[in-house]
Amino acid sequence: MQNKTSTNIKRMVLTAVLIGLGTALSLIKIWQMPLGGSITLLSMLPIALISIEYGVGWGLTGAFIYSIIQMLLDIAAVFSWGLSPAAIAGTIILDYILAYTSIGLAGLFRKKGIPGICGGVFLALFLRFVFHVISGTVIFDIWMPEGWNNAFIYSICYNGLYMLPETILTMIGSVILFKTPSFNKLVMSNLE
Repeated sequence: MQNKTSTNIKRMVLTAVLIGLGTALSLIKIWQMPLGGSITLLSMLPIALISIEYGVGWGLTGAFIYSIIQMLLDIAAVFSWGLSPAAIAGTIILDYILAYTSIGLAGLFRKKGIPGICGGVFLALFLRFVFHVISGTVIFDIWMPEGWNNAFIYSICYNGLYMLPETILTMIGSVILFKTPSFNKLVMSNLE
């Protein structure tokens, strides 16, 4: 019983530390888009690590908590955009809750080694991109610039401008981190 309690405490503490690290890194914006979205300094990697270390169930829980924190950090900006209550609700659900919680799927292929970890991280960030594209198509089409005739294509382009570099940076960070022998040994030895 003591060992299980100790393991659970360790899991909760490490999750809290990784959520805190991800939140701190999300505040270091390399590039900020005008209507939301930014390229950050590897802010998705600590959240993905929760899922890689403890599995998808725990990863989704940690990523959900992270999504609430991100929403709280940005909520003033969301309300300042002059959206209808339905659009605000849609933005909260698609751009925060679903988009950031999807990062918790990063550990889906974690038992397949570095290729599986990289595949899981890519899938998680691709799903985040998909939720932002849906939001951009359905909610933010009202701000589509003149000359654009297709909200879906515009949303792919807008969200791709920050999500593609964010994904590339996170993938590079993942490879470097998991190619480090001591880190790789630590994480791989803890896989359930």
